[in-house]
Amino acid sequence: MIPRDITPAPDLSHGRSLAGPVRSRRPVYVDLLPPCNVACPAGENIQAWLAHVEAGHHEQAWHALVADNPLPAILGRICYHPCESGCNRAELDSTVSIRAVERFLGDLALERGWEFASPPARSGKRVLVVGSGPSGLSAAYHLARRGHDVEIRDAGDEPGGMMRYGIPAYRLPREVLDAELQRIEALGVRIVGGHRVEDLAAERHEGGFDAVFAAVGAHLSKRVDIPARDAGRIVDALSFLRSVASGERPAIGRRVAVYGGGNTAMDAARTARRLGADDALIVYRRTRAQMPAHEQEAEDAEREGVRINWLRTITAFDGPNLTVEAMELDENGFPRPTGRYEDLAADTVILALGQDTDTAFLRAVPGVEFADDGTIVVSSSMMTGCPGVFAGGDMVPTERTVTVGVGHGKKAALHIDAWLRGATVQEASKHEAAAFDGLHLWYFGDASQRRQPELPPDERITNFAEVLGGLSVEGAAYEAQRCLSCGNCFECDGCLGACPEDAVIKLGVGQRYRFDYDRCTGCGTCFEQCPVHAIEMVAEDR
Repeated sequence: MIPRDITPAPDLSHGRSLAGPVRSRRPVYVDLLPPCNVACPAGENIQAWLAHVEAGHHEQAWHALVADNPLPAILGRICYHPCESGCNRAELDSTVSIRAVERFLGDLALERGWEFASPPARSGKRVLVVGSGPSGLSAAYHLARRGHDVEIRDAGDEPGGMMRYGIPAYRLPREVLDAELQRIEALGVRIVGGHRVEDLAAERHEGGFDAVFAAVGAHLSKRVDIPARDAGRIVDALSFLRSVASGERPAIGRRVAVYGGGNTAMDAARTARRLGADDALIVYRRTRAQMPAHEQEAEDAEREGVRINWLRTITAFDGPNLTVEAMELDENGFPRPTGRYEDLAADTVILALGQDTDTAFLRAVPGVEFADDGTIVVSSSMMTGCPGVFAGGDMVPTERTVTVGVGHGKKAALHIDAWLRGATVQEASKHEAAAFDGLHLWYFGDASQRRQPELPPDERITNFAEVLGGLSVEGAAYEAQRCLSCGNCFECDGCLGACPEDAVIKLGVGQRYRFDYDRCTGCGTCFEQCPVHAIEMVAEDR
């Protein structure tokens, strides 16, 4: 348990008289938007389910979480937790470990067999989802919960998309992936594997589908021409990772060079180490500050013995000789060649230069428009120019992460459901975000983040066992208690105890408070002591 310094609220009246002038302002209770919620691409109500965990109501917390995200055990492992980047707690000591608590709930649900709430009466509408990655699965889940019949068709033999074939098992164990997918199928979602959709209009007509959500992942590797003799083995990263995920052990030699600086490059290099490569080298043409990979991924790779050569580009590969050219940044921060070359050793070169989405099956669909980069143009409702055909995830211009895909699936399902009912979605107005400088944190003591257990680097590279462990019940409760409840009252009774006029009335547990404005003088003591900025002072109407 966190040691909280629960002391009486400070006396902020400073001895001043609170009687006299007519009140010019009054306090009102407000609900601001927590910054973690603002930053979550899946639109989770993070603060709400953390509060349930703190109270020990784990199943209630899980149901609050899966109202937005059906894959908590997955995202609790592989999400890059932008919510934590927005966490106000970082200004005090360290962020709340939100992702670790999400994983705790996801794993606990699998362990205890918790199930999604049964969907309502069937709507009689059928929706085709193309792609079984995070965006397609999320859309299917949310549509099924609204009573629609959903069928997912995917070219892969097994569902999961890049989660199965692109993310190594040391980050996402396959039994976790399978268990979360099975729960979605239990809602009635039909998943058909080994089925590549090539004529969308025909499949929609023949299947009697009322709407379509296209969510094919970025499975096509970008290529670059590298002069190489037959002795030089060059493979693309996605094919390499897919083969390993399928149980193969490709021969890569003792020295492997990975060309690229994204998360896929880091995964490829770390996988090469697990396959026995003594030397795994990443070659990237920009600086560390410019790499698209998340910093934690690069740090993990380096801890496992991966070397990273910044400001280098591969110019030729005559295995085992690899020629790279040193780069330098110009005045605009772009890399440019220097004419200086180095020779390195590599038995295999793995290309990790980015991915594209295969959109050929949409090219003949009337009304569908494409951006210059090949992605699909969609409206704010995620519908393409063809009525009833929606698209999301990697297929539209966006950051390509699993969590973004889950958020797209939820949003698309909301709009597909409205379209099927002949309605429109009324966008709810959002509260202002709760900033750190609006908090008055006299209540909270220091309590640093609880770290997840992890395998030592020398043990990691011997197999594909999961690197990070989960939190215990106590650890999850500890992290949940670290939440500052930014912007939302959690009934600490501070305003009740601080009001010099007894103008704050407690309404009962879970009901918060109200102000008796006949007593209130507008002194602002309640506002100044409220730790979470759940009270605002507003001018009196004249």
